[in-house]
Amino acid sequence: MPRRFNLVTGLFGLCLVASQAWADAPAGAPAPKNPPAAAPTPSTTATSEVDALVDSVQAFYDKAKTFKAHFKQRYSIAAYDKSKDSEGSVAFEKAGKMSWRYTSNQNRVVSDGKVLKIYEAENKQMYEQDVNKSQYPAALSFLMGTGNLKTAFKFQKLAAADFPGGHVLVGTPLEQTPAYQQMVLYVDAKTFQVRRVLLIDAQKNKNRFDFSQPTVNEKIPAAEFQFTPPPNTRVIRP
Repeated sequence: MPRRFNLVTGLFGLCLVASQAWADAPAGAPAPKNPPAAAPTPSTTATSEVDALVDSVQAFYDKAKTFKAHFKQRYSIAAYDKSKDSEGSVAFEKAGKMSWRYTSNQNRVVSDGKVLKIYEAENKQMYEQDVNKSQYPAALSFLMGTGNLKTAFKFQKLAAADFPGGHVLVGTPLEQTPAYQQMVLYVDAKTFQVRRVLLIDAQKNKNRFDFSQPTVNEKIPAAEFQFTPPPNTRVIRP
C-alpha cells in the first residue's frame, strides 16, 4: 500500500477522535485502563439506554465551540506486535478548524475550515487538500461542528469493567471507511465527557487517544489554524 494512503488514512483517524474529546475536566471517574487486546464484543444493553447515552454525549459536545487539550497517542500494529507513542497539543474551533501540534516529532495537522494540511517533519513534506474533497470518514463532520454521532455510527454498549464510574460505547460506522471498523468511546458517567477514544481497523491495528488538561469555550487565536511549512518542504496535492 502506498505510503501516501497510509499517512492520510491514519491522520483521518487522528482527526476524528479529537472531536470526541470536546469536554470539561474529569468529574470523578478514574482514567480507563488499557483496552483489551482483541476487538471488544458489545453487550446486549437495551437500545433505549444506548440511545439516551449517545444523546447525552451529543448534547454535551453541542455546547462546545472551542477545545484545547494535551493528548497522548498510541498506535499499535497487530501483525508485528509493535506500538508507537506520540503526544502533543490539540485545538479545535467550530466549524471546521483544527490544529494538532506533535511535540514528539514536530508533525502538524492543520485545517482552517477550507484546506487540510498534513505536515510530516521527518520527510520534509506536506499533503494539502481541499477539506470538501478529502476522504473524510462520515463522523469527521461531527468533529468539524456539522455532524451527529447517530447519523454516523450504530452504537452498542460494553460492560465498563475496565472503566469504573463510566460507560464504554462501541460505534460501527454506517458508511465504510478504510480508517477504522470500530470506534470505542470511554465516557465519564457524570459529565458525558469522552476520556479516551480507540479506533480499530480491519487488520486489528489500534489508534488510541487519551486527552488531559482540557479547556473548553476559550478564544483561540486565528493564527493557530494557519500553517506555513519550512523552506524546501515538498508540497503534495492530489
